[in-house]
Amino acid sequence: MGWVIGRLQQPWVQRAVRAALAAGLSWQVALLLPPSLSEYAYYAPLGAVIAVSPTIADSASAAWRSIIAILVGFALAVVVYEVTRAVPNALTIALIVALAVVVEQWRSLFREQASWVSFAAVLMLTVGTADPAEYAVRYAGLTLLGAAIGVLVTSLLFPPLQLTTAVERVARTRTLLAERLETIAAALRSGQVPGPGEWAARGDELDRALDRMRSAEAQVERARRANPRARRWQGTAASIREQSRALDRVAVLIDDLTTLVVEFQPHRRGLDRVDDGTGWVVADALDGLAGVVRLPFHDTDTEPDERDAAVATALAAANRLTSLVRASEIGDDEGFFALSAVTIGMHRSLQTLEAHVRFPAPA
Repeated sequence: MGWVIGRLQQPWVQRAVRAALAAGLSWQVALLLPPSLSEYAYYAPLGAVIAVSPTIADSASAAWRSIIAILVGFALAVVVYEVTRAVPNALTIALIVALAVVVEQWRSLFREQASWVSFAAVLMLTVGTADPAEYAVRYAGLTLLGAAIGVLVTSLLFPPLQLTTAVERVARTRTLLAERLETIAAALRSGQVPGPGEWAARGDELDRALDRMRSAEAQVERARRANPRARRWQGTAASIREQSRALDRVAVLIDDLTTLVVEFQPHRRGLDRVDDGTGWVVADALDGLAGVVRLPFHDTDTEPDERDAAVATALAAANRLTSLVRASEIGDDEGFFALSAVTIGMHRSLQTLEAHVRFPAPA
C-alpha cells in the first residue's frame, strides 16, 4: 500500500491517471451526442489528453489555445484551398504548410500549442474539404468537449501542486552546493586546487540543477492558481519558494567565493599567519558552510539539534577566517583582497541561510 501511495505522489503517475480517466469519460460522453457527432467520438479523447497538463492553469490554457490553433489552421486551409483550386495539389499543400508555420510564430497567443495550426490545416485539406464547416464543427467541437472534460478531471482528481518534484529538486540542488564546497575544501587541504577552466567545467551539473529547481518552483506557483488544494498546502509551497530563492542567492555567493579561491589562490600568497595556514582556515570555513547548506531546518525549537551544531561550527570557522584577514600584514594586495572577498561571501552566505546561534552559552 505504501508503495502505491508513493507512486501516486509522482506527477507523471497522477497525469497518467487523469489523462486515462478524462479520455474514457470524453469518449462515453461523445457517444451520447447525435449520430452526426457521435460517429466521430474519437476526437473527444484527443481534446481530453491535450488538456491534461501538470497544473489546472496549464490545463485551461492548453485547452483554449489548442482550439484556437485548430480553428485558425482550418480557416487557413479552406481559404488557401479555395484560392488555389487551379494549381496542383502539391503546391497547395506546400503553401498551406508554409503559411501555417508563419502563423505559428504568434507565440504570445498559441504558445506550446502552436503546432496545431499546421496539423489542423493539413488535416482539413486532406479530409475536410468536401464540407469544411461541418468538419470544423465535428473536429473542433468534439475536441473542445474533450478538453473541457480534461480540465474538469484535472481540477477534481488530486489537482496537482507539483510539490514532490519541487522538493526533490531543491534537495538535489542543496546536495550539489554542499558537495561543491566540500570539493574545494578538500582540494585546499591537499594542495591540489583545480585550474579555473577545470573548475568551471565542474559547475555544469550544478547549473542544470539550479535551472531545474527554478523551473520547479515556478511550476508550483502556477499550480496554485485556481487550485482547491492550494490553501491546504500553502505552507509547503511557501517553504519551497523560500528555500529555492535562498539557495539561488547562496549559489551566486558560493560561486563567487570558490572562483576567487581557484583563480587567486590566496592561501599561496604569503597570508599564513595562523598555526594551520590560510588554506586550512579557508577549508574549514567552506566545510562549515557546507554543513549548514545540508541542514536547512531545525528538528526542535526547544533544544539544540544537529543544525545548531552545524551553525556553531560554521560561525566559528568564519570568525577564524575573519581574524586571519584582520591580522594579515602583507604587501600582496591582490591576494589580500581575494581573501577578504571570500570572507565577506562566507558571512553573507551564512546570513542568507539564516545561520545564527539560537541558544547562546551562558556568560
